Amino acid sequence: MSASTPSSSPDRPDRPFRVGLIGYGLAGSAFHAPLIATTPGLRLDAVVTASPERREQLRREHPGARAVDTPEQLLADPDALDLVVVASPNRTHAPLARAALRAGLATVVDKPLAGTAAEALELCQLAEARGTLLSVFQNRRWDGDFLTAARLVRGGALGRVHRFESRFERFRPKPKPGWRELADPAEVGGTLYDLGSHLVDQALTLFGPVETVYAEVDVRRDGAVVDDDAFLALTHASGTRSHLWTSAITPLIGPRLRVLGDAAGYVKPGMDPQEAELRAGHRPDGARPWGADQPSQYGTLGTDESSIALPTEPGDYPAFYAGIAAALASPGTPPPVDPRDAVATLAVLEAARASAATGTTVRLG
Repeated sequence: MSASTPSSSPDRPDRPFRVGLIGYGLAGSAFHAPLIATTPGLRLDAVVTASPERREQLRREHPGARAVDTPEQLLADPDALDLVVVASPNRTHAPLARAALRAGLATVVDKPLAGTAAEALELCQLAEARGTLLSVFQNRRWDGDFLTAARLVRGGALGRVHRFESRFERFRPKPKPGWRELADPAEVGGTLYDLGSHLVDQALTLFGPVETVYAEVDVRRDGAVVDDDAFLALTHASGTRSHLWTSAITPLIGPRLRVLGDAAGYVKPGMDPQEAELRAGHRPDGARPWGADQPSQYGTLGTDESSIALPTEPGDYPAFYAGIAAALASPGTPPPVDPRDAVATLAVLEAARASAATGTTVRLG
């Protein structure tokens, strides 16, 4: 049974699943709301925002959704919703997810799931004990470059992969106002837990558990009080080494991906286009091709002696919420992202902080 075909069975109401979205900042308005609104089987029903400007934005962009003042008001009537999406500042992720799960509501949380691996594990255990869906919005598993690299790795086109290099780099030499730049550790700000959450999740998804972590985490920009430049070296149990970079102070951007095997390599420049498309107000509604890379941004597959330009797989952020709709429609269907993957990611990030603080390599497990 597809998510787009409602059923009157007890497991599937004869209507779209009603979604309550907490937060209408960048994450809520540019990523979650458009993807939810264009996913068959889901309906954006309510959005928590107290800002008059964001309420007006919501009215323009999603006139069928009601505005709610607080998360407490949203969760006060759990029978009015089927799914809660937490897209508020990082420090609120764990308490809001906990409240939603305790209300019996399926829950999606933007990354990072929590501020610590222990807190994330507690949320997983709560969801499991209550038999309630919990997932984490790791949308960059559906970047076109990553989908292409995953196909090459899993299909054996590169041979035995010994090194994975991945970068999310930007050049923003002046800190921008906002909670991500605040020094309080409770805010879970800084680039390590922001873009680093994606980098580590991708590495674990491709190459499995990590045995050791070495990291350099720095504050480089004048006036900055949180980390804005980080490098992680991970050794996977499989033997592959992942080298990961995230930075806000990179004037010349390196390759997005470089994957090296004993038969061939894959090098990919440029960023996946989906974020820019969403920020520009475009939606994956079928009106235009979605997630298509420009030929100038195709990667190179092969060796120095023989290589080809390889077309990039289309990016597919809509697949995340399609997977959520399918899991809601058929209880027992796993969510598109296992929340325990987020626990593993946070354990690596915590080890990275410890490594950077001590200048040593940290062993996990």
